[in-house]
Amino acid sequence: MSSSRRAQRMAQHHLRHKADAELNLIPLIDILSTLVAFLLVYSTEVEVIQNSKGIEIPMSIAEAAPKESVVVMITKTDLFVQGERVASVQEVRDGKEAVIGPLHDALKRPLLVGRSITEKDLAQREITIMADKALPYEVLKKVMSTCTDADYGKVSLAVIQKEKPVAPGQFKPG
Repeated sequence: MSSSRRAQRMAQHHLRHKADAELNLIPLIDILSTLVAFLLVYSTEVEVIQNSKGIEIPMSIAEAAPKESVVVMITKTDLFVQGERVASVQEVRDGKEAVIGPLHDALKRPLLVGRSITEKDLAQREITIMADKALPYEVLKKVMSTCTDADYGKVSLAVIQKEKPVAPGQFKPG
């Protein structure tokens, strides 16, 4: 009998306080809008290059961020310019010339080159090479040689920034 009285009291208590149990969404909306503003401001510093599926980019401690440029992507099997396949890595390795013909032709296209360009502008043109870290150096060397032959003055290699170790004496425990 006492449990039924207790059950009645609990039921009355729940009925009495039922109106007080509501969710206030205003603070949640404030937090979400602050989070969205934060992500919009700080996401502009990230450089997004084309999808690098199948490429394991090497690590580096370089701090200079790459500028927007033409992207040459080299997977373990194929060579792409701005996402378009131009040759296979095997063809590049088997070729005897230092300049890769299909890559040179793709880089000289009017769409990538633009209108008439002065000598100064040619030296300032940039190209970024995204290559798998396991790629043989001879392939990378031929690609870089072809890029400079196609009038690209600045050749960059895409890398992932590596964490720098703390220098001795720099860290002082508090």
